[in-house]
Amino acid sequence: MKKYIIKRVLSVIPVLFIVSIIAFSLTHLAPGSPASTILGENATQEEIDALEEEMGLNLPLPVQYINWLVDVFHGDLGTSVVGSKPVTEMIASYFAPTISLTIFSTIISILLALPLGMLAARKRGSAVDAAVNGITLAGISVPGFLVGLLLMMLFCVKLGWLPVSGYKPLSAGLWKHIRCLILPSFALGFSHSAIMMRMTKSSMLDVLNSDYIRMAKAKGVKEFFLVTKHAFKNTLVAVITVIGQSIIGILSGAAVIETMFNIPGMGFLIVNSIGRRDYEVIQGVVLVIALINVTISLIMDLIYGLIDPRIRLD
Repeated sequence: MKKYIIKRVLSVIPVLFIVSIIAFSLTHLAPGSPASTILGENATQEEIDALEEEMGLNLPLPVQYINWLVDVFHGDLGTSVVGSKPVTEMIASYFAPTISLTIFSTIISILLALPLGMLAARKRGSAVDAAVNGITLAGISVPGFLVGLLLMMLFCVKLGWLPVSGYKPLSAGLWKHIRCLILPSFALGFSHSAIMMRMTKSSMLDVLNSDYIRMAKAKGVKEFFLVTKHAFKNTLVAVITVIGQSIIGILSGAAVIETMFNIPGMGFLIVNSIGRRDYEVIQGVVLVIALINVTISLIMDLIYGLIDPRIRLD
């Protein structure tokens, strides 16, 4: 087990290194300059060149990357060129809303997907199965922002039950915090629940047709325990894989929903930073999100080893 853990941890290092190169390259190859954004439209080219030299943006890209990477290893993600604030402080202030949104979206996805996927597998060919297939198709086909707009129109404009936009921190009260995250969490988690639902159903069908399930039926095991205990246990590896991918997808795709519902999360921060050409913030946010995603993948790999000893031994 120790070798398995060490192998998985070491595999994270090259992934983060590659992500840092991609994030840095794409940011600096994009048109525009932070210097021109800071000085405004009326700035002359001489003024822009002088500010770029002061900021070190005139150096070759490999030199800039190495300087940035050295600072990252020392825990310094740089300073925002617009707000003149440390990037780590900015990410910390925008971190909690994104994590809350990710957690609630994942919970909604799991609560929708697992019971309906198991039910569709058990009632294969019935009206229940057809209804679940319809929900799955809708979740895969309809984009999250459109689901958000429809929910906003119904529950906010028509019924007035929930706020249209905004965010309340957990310190303002649990209900106020949950209330402002219900619609964006459902809009973000619905499409991922559809994928999870389909995988749960497919995995359950494979297990329900196996010999040991027929043996359990012959021994008189009740249907509820047959599905939830015996069958579902052997689909955990596939289901956990989809859950991990869903968490990564939700975290990475939160930018559109956060902007739509005016939630001050990391996606909201990176969208605004792109418009301002704030290189340091963009690179820092991308690197932090990549680190979280890699950590989630690492945790999933370790869970695989705990659930299935064959994976650990291989």
